[in-house]
Amino acid sequence: MQSRDRQFRYNSKFTNYEYTIEVYIPNEAPPKTGFPIIYVLDGQSYFEFVKYAIKLQSTNSVKTKVEPSIVVGICHDEQEMRQRRFYEFTAPAKHYSFPKHTKGNNMNLANYGGAPLFQKFMKEELKPLIEKKLAVDTNKQILFGHSLAGYYTIWCYLTHCHDFQTYLAISPSIWWNGKELYDYLQKADPAELQKLFIAVGEHEGFMVEDAHAFFKKLPTLSKELFIASGENHASVVPTTISRALRFKGKDS
Repeated sequence: MQSRDRQFRYNSKFTNYEYTIEVYIPNEAPPKTGFPIIYVLDGQSYFEFVKYAIKLQSTNSVKTKVEPSIVVGICHDEQEMRQRRFYEFTAPAKHYSFPKHTKGNNMNLANYGGAPLFQKFMKEELKPLIEKKLAVDTNKQILFGHSLAGYYTIWCYLTHCHDFQTYLAISPSIWWNGKELYDYLQKADPAELQKLFIAVGEHEGFMVEDAHAFFKKLPTLSKELFIASGENHASVVPTTISRALRFKGKDS
């Protein structure tokens, strides 16, 4: 199957940063309701993985349950990637608590807490732009994030739950800032929450324990936890992408 790939740069007024946006569009007529769409955080690392998983498996949707879909990768420049991730994928806080495994990250508050601005960039700038140009099914929107972007994915699921209908969090950094996601979970309205898929590699140590514990606290809604046998933090994404894309939730 061919595709109509596009790439463009976008300078956000909210984050004051210029992103590279990668877009994969199935080379076929869209359904009447438009294509499902997947927004991929850390697109510089994971856009191609998701794109080819969709491209290959959607050729036999009856068996794979993967529909032809638009894939949008949100990419940082490589030399700025680490700094931007810690800023854009973390929620604001009065102070930050870092565990020993972070080896004393910079405690400057200005380096963190940009998640609300990144959320506005996606909701008020990027999504309207994509929806203006392409046939998008706004009832089938997915957010995909790994590691710290997985933390952001769950944060968005809890605080802006209607931005997307499905949230795919791979190896989410639940440990971030004293496991503050539990505080957001307590404030969330269970009736409003959407679909959430969490995956973590078997060999990710404390992150497996964190995923189990957090998953148990989630309301009994549309959710799934998958532990990838034999995988670690670096290998878990290509292993779990297919399963994540097939996740539909209990009401589908």
